[in-house]
Amino acid sequence: MKGFGCTVPGKEVGWIEKAKPSAGPFDAVVRPLVIAPCSSDVHNAYEIGSPKFLKDRILGHEAIAEIVEVGSEVKDYKVGDRIVVPAVTPDWRHPVIQDSVHQHTEMLMDSFKYAFSLDGVFAEYFLVPDVDMNAAHLPEGMPLDKAIFATDMMSTGFHGVELADVQFGESVVVMGVGPVGLMAVAGCALRGAGKIYAVETESKFKRIEIAKEYGADIIVDYMKEDTAKQIKALTNKKGVDKVIIAGGDVNSISTAIKMLRPGGTVANINFYTGAESLPIPLIAWGSGMGHKTIKGGLCPGGRRRMEKMLAVIEKGYIDPSRLVTHTFKGIEHVETAFHLMANKPADLIKPLVFCE
Repeated sequence: MKGFGCTVPGKEVGWIEKAKPSAGPFDAVVRPLVIAPCSSDVHNAYEIGSPKFLKDRILGHEAIAEIVEVGSEVKDYKVGDRIVVPAVTPDWRHPVIQDSVHQHTEMLMDSFKYAFSLDGVFAEYFLVPDVDMNAAHLPEGMPLDKAIFATDMMSTGFHGVELADVQFGESVVVMGVGPVGLMAVAGCALRGAGKIYAVETESKFKRIEIAKEYGADIIVDYMKEDTAKQIKALTNKKGVDKVIIAGGDVNSISTAIKMLRPGGTVANINFYTGAESLPIPLIAWGSGMGHKTIKGGLCPGGRRRMEKMLAVIEKGYIDPSRLVTHTFKGIEHVETAFHLMANKPADLIKPLVFCE
């Protein structure tokens, strides 16, 4: 089979010929129906150095797929079933999971298998490990361009809201309203946030339009003036209750702390590259005495997480297909879609590739 991924880690991507995967007793082999490149794929390809495990590694971790083979111990799925595959597919049989969060077992983020230990979804076929625990049935009648966002963008954006513990009536800043940030805006609105500030430059006009549709009250253009100063001015110097970082560079943490009120929480769902450490402004942090909490984490995975995300879509609380700005027909176009995510033109939010 063919797949698209890293050919020279840190430098080059391209098409790779590999053997079709085989299912272990608890696994499934699937063919993708729709796939979506993500900024994390770009990070893996170009920005995290050149680890040996990325050599000829097929990329991709967002897919709706059809099962073509199941292992002998699979109970809830059969050939022909259409499934929603989460970006995070933990080893639920690993005993360490009983002591910790499931995103990390033997090492940090090792449940993000499609990035680090398994070939990803940008292929004619891919493996779903422990499919009974790591996939959800595609709900009857749900369009693919809605369901695919449960796999990562919704799960990650909503996790920012969960980490921040957004409460009724609170003020929240969402930094960066790409697809993950837009889902965070929608999640804040669902949680009953009283005021939602979305940080984005006006040149990203499509993102701003959707941010307002999802519940953003005020757009703060980081290109016009220091973001923290703008938020302080808008809040009568008090700052906000919560900040969710869904984009930006290594200075985003510093900016977030500066615009957070004492007792507030910064929730980071942004993946940082290109630095060994992140700056914390001591005065804004109260020299460690400001009761300003910093959290960060990889989104949850597994079957139940997908079922919950899909239930939110089924209920009509959110239409994530509004994020789609570019569509392609045929798996060969994943290369074009990937480079769109790498180059990020102003009108881009999310490209989808329909494989059939």
